[in-house]
Amino acid sequence: MKPFAYVRAGSVTEALTAHGGRPGSRYLGGGTNLVDLMKLGVERPETLVDLTRLPLDDVEETADGGLRIGSGVRNSDLAAHPLVRTRYPAVTQALLAGASGQLRNIATTGGNLLQRTRCAYFQDPAKPCNKREPGTGCGARDGIHRDHAVLGHSAHCIATHPSDLAVALAALDAHVELQGPGGIRTVPVTGLHRLPDAEPQRDTVVAPGEILTAVLLPPETAGLPSRYRKARDRASYAFALASAAAVLDTDGGRVRHVALAFGGLAHRPWRATTAEELLLGTEPTEDAVRRAVDAELARAEPLRDNAFKVPLARNLARDLLNALAAGPRT
Repeated sequence: MKPFAYVRAGSVTEALTAHGGRPGSRYLGGGTNLVDLMKLGVERPETLVDLTRLPLDDVEETADGGLRIGSGVRNSDLAAHPLVRTRYPAVTQALLAGASGQLRNIATTGGNLLQRTRCAYFQDPAKPCNKREPGTGCGARDGIHRDHAVLGHSAHCIATHPSDLAVALAALDAHVELQGPGGIRTVPVTGLHRLPDAEPQRDTVVAPGEILTAVLLPPETAGLPSRYRKARDRASYAFALASAAAVLDTDGGRVRHVALAFGGLAHRPWRATTAEELLLGTEPTEDAVRRAVDAELARAEPLRDNAFKVPLARNLARDLLNALAAGPRT
């Protein structure tokens, strides 16, 4: 065990000071990802700054009809919240598809979004991994990569982002609130996570020392029909091989608003902008949906052992969009 300092912050300002933007500092929420990585020797922090006593555990309705979700809200509480269930059902569905009930009871909203990849090469310090140790190579590219990316990957990293919640939030046009020494800024969820490019060690655009303090769900997507679906190797407690979240609203038989995001396919939630552009303003027939989804996934670059993910994601997206186009079950 590597010794580390522990600070239980009493305020956001105290937490920012204790962290100080130092490379050896880490924020601790539920710990369901960070503590595992410490046990594996992947994370070796010098200082842990505990955020669990901060007033970041409320779900509040905003003046414009959206929701502000504190980053410390537990996944189980968020999934069960009546305003989330009724206005943003894809969020509830995504959370209930993730992990086990025990983990949802401790995992936090902010931690869920900032969790790191579950790539076996990243999690094993004995294996090469550019994300864990830049310049050592990507062991997964020529190794075991069945679960890895088919979109947006690079020669340096083919890992996928594991969050179910992030996919639903990307489709719902959510933003995150980041607070640092220089103040507060907001970033769209679609821009929070990075593609690996030549710097796979940088998962997100969060600056050193910044705290993700809240998720902001907008009023524009409140109450719109939304769904989340996930394909995995077993019925529970497994990360997505592929997943999809969709929002679809029609007016006079034509698409007035559409959003589609994929999970399990890339280093970040993948917003399917090509498919959305093809569907907007059209009649959402099965043929129109098929053409739009196919056009989006034409960009996929599967590897030796994960080409199956492309038709899997295609079928998930088609089923979701067709179900939303058909309207609520009676």
